[in-house]
Amino acid sequence: MTGGAGFIGSHLVERLLADGKAVAIVDDLSTGSLDNLREVLAHPRLRVIQSRISACSELAQLVAGAESIYHLAAAVGVELVVRSPIHVLETNLHETEVLLEVAAGRGVPVLLTSTSEVYGKSQREAFDEEDDLLIGPPHQARWSYACSKLMDEFLALAYAKERALPVIIARLFNTVGPRQTGQYGMVLPRFIGAAKSGQPLKVYGDGQQTRCFCYVRDT
Repeated sequence: MTGGAGFIGSHLVERLLADGKAVAIVDDLSTGSLDNLREVLAHPRLRVIQSRISACSELAQLVAGAESIYHLAAAVGVELVVRSPIHVLETNLHETEVLLEVAAGRGVPVLLTSTSEVYGKSQREAFDEEDDLLIGPPHQARWSYACSKLMDEFLALAYAKERALPVIIARLFNTVGPRQTGQYGMVLPRFIGAAKSGQPLKVYGDGQQTRCFCYVRDT
């Protein structure tokens, strides 16, 4: 699993271990934290390698022994996207490309986590994977993130077509839950932190905007 020390990844790690699986994590801890794994860090079936995917010298060996790959590593968060767009683009594109190439060499199935941002500026009440996409202008950093994840999808599907790599793409919608941090701009942790400290909740715009959330429970 890549990004296994992150908010979502740590919950998935716990679930896999509870199901009797052995888990190897590759995570550079740029936005994740070993504290998210504190309940299972000493587990005999868990191995954590602190590294970028592209810099992991054991990547081919890990993939060769894997039943499946969960690719959760990505540069995420509104503040990070705005502050470090080059980092976001390079991380989301290059690291995914490296992983898919190695996975294709062994035919190991990959779950690629994408984002609801790839749906763009759709006004439809319900989204569909067959919808045409309307992406915003390139000078708005939000859309660079959306396009990087969309290119990840294109790349994964290209590997599925040309190299017969089994691929599943999951577009996550504003996932929230325990262990999520507001450090990189996630809104609900910031609202909760402000409420607990008696501070006003900061809302941008006219306050009429809505979002769809998915809640991750403790396992």
